[in-house]
Amino acid sequence: MTASGDATPVRVLRLLQSAELARAFALAALATAFSAFAIGRMAGEATLVTIVAGLDALGIAILVARRDELTPLRFAPTSLLAFLAWTLASVVWSFDKTSTLAGWLGLVGWGLIALVIGHTRDALQTVRALGDVLRWMLALSLAVEILAGVLLDMPFPFLGIAGDLAHGGPVQGLFGTRNMLGFVAVMALVTFAIEWRTRSVPRGLSVFSLSLAGLLAVLSASPTVLVLAVAVLTATVALIVVRRAQPSRRRATQWTVGAVVAAVLGACYLLRHRIIRLLDAASDFSTRADLWNEILDWLRPRPVQGWGWHGTWHDGSGGGAPYPLNVINFVLDDRHLSALNAYFDVLIQVGWAGLLLFGGMCAVAMVRSWLVAGERRSVVHAWTPLMLVTLLVDSMFESFTLHGVGWLMLVVCAVRAGQSRSWRDRLRDMVDGGASQDPLAPTR
Repeated sequence: MTASGDATPVRVLRLLQSAELARAFALAALATAFSAFAIGRMAGEATLVTIVAGLDALGIAILVARRDELTPLRFAPTSLLAFLAWTLASVVWSFDKTSTLAGWLGLVGWGLIALVIGHTRDALQTVRALGDVLRWMLALSLAVEILAGVLLDMPFPFLGIAGDLAHGGPVQGLFGTRNMLGFVAVMALVTFAIEWRTRSVPRGLSVFSLSLAGLLAVLSASPTVLVLAVAVLTATVALIVVRRAQPSRRRATQWTVGAVVAAVLGACYLLRHRIIRLLDAASDFSTRADLWNEILDWLRPRPVQGWGWHGTWHDGSGGGAPYPLNVINFVLDDRHLSALNAYFDVLIQVGWAGLLLFGGMCAVAMVRSWLVAGERRSVVHAWTPLMLVTLLVDSMFESFTLHGVGWLMLVVCAVRAGQSRSWRDRLRDMVDGGASQDPLAPTR
C-alpha cells in the first residue's frame, strides 16, 4: 500500500477527532432541529429523516473516533436510558407497532445527536453554537414575516405563515405555530442573556439578539410566553440569591427557595381561574381541559403501561392518529397532534410507569444542574437549569419536549447535568479511595 493510502485513514481519524468538525456538527444539528418544520414543509418528511439519519451516522463515527475520551458509565444518564427502554417495550402492547417503533426511533435519533453534542462541546461552546443558530433562525423568521405580511401582503400556507404582521400578529415565523415561535423565542432570550453575561459575543450583537428575540416573543402573541417569561425570571432571581449566599448558608438558602417555589405553585393552582382570565386564555384552556379529561378516561383500562408510544399523534405516513388517539380526536371532533401537555402525552402513551421515568429524568437533571449552577462561579452553568425551566414549564401547555428540537434540548440538558454532578463520580471516588478527578470538585 502506498504512503498516501496509509495516510488517508489517519487524516479521516484526525478530522473526526477535530474540534472544527465537532463545532460544525453542533451547528448543523441545531440548525436542522430548529428548522425541522420548514424542511418538512419545503422538502418533505423523507428529506428531514434522511438528514437526521446522516447526522446520526456522522455522530456515531465521531464518538467512535473519540472513544478514548468517553467512559461507559458517563455516556448517558441512567434515567434517560430507562425511559427509552420503557418506550421501546411499549411496542409489545401497542395496537400500531409500526407507529410505535417509528416514534421510538425518533427519540433515539434526536437523542443520539444530543449525546454527541453533549460529549464534544462544553457548556459555553454549546451556548455559543445555539446562540448562532437561533440568531439566524429568528432573523429569517422575521424576514419571511415581513415579506408575507408587509411587502407581498399574502400568506405562505406551505410554511404555515398567515401573513398578519401588518396587523400586529400573531406571527409564526419558520416554526409552524405561534406557540412554537414563542417557545423558541424564550429559549433564545435565555441563551442570548448567558452570551451577554459571559461576554462571549460583542455587546452590540447581544443587544440586537435580545431585542430580536423579545420582539418575536411579543409578536407571537402566544399565551404561554408570559408564563414562560415569569417562570424563567423567577428562576433567575432565585438562582442569583443562591449564588450570592455564603457557602455555609447555601443549603439553608436552597431549602428556603424550594419552599417559596412550592408556595407559589400552590397559590397559582388555587388562583388558576383568575390567571387564565388574566391571560385571556379561557378558550385555549377549555380545549385543553376537555382533551385532558378524555385522556384520563382512556387511561383507566391501562393505567400502568398506557397504549403505546407514538410521539406525535400520527402514524408517520400522512394518515390519522393511531388507536386510541384517533378515537380521542373523533370524540372531541378535533385533529390534535398532541395532548397539548407533555406529561399527559407521556401518561396516555406509556402510562404512570412511563410518567414516573420521564418525571424522574427531568427532576434529576433539574436538581443536578441547579446545584451546580449555585456552587460554581461561572455564569454559564446557569444556562442548563434555566433552559430546563423553560422546557418543563412549556411542557404543561405543549408537547414540544417529546420530539424534535424540544427532545434534543432536553437530552442535551440532561447529559450536561449528568456530566457536572453524577452519582457515578461518587462511586468512582469510592473505588479510587476518595480522590476525585474532577478539577472543579470542592476540596476535602
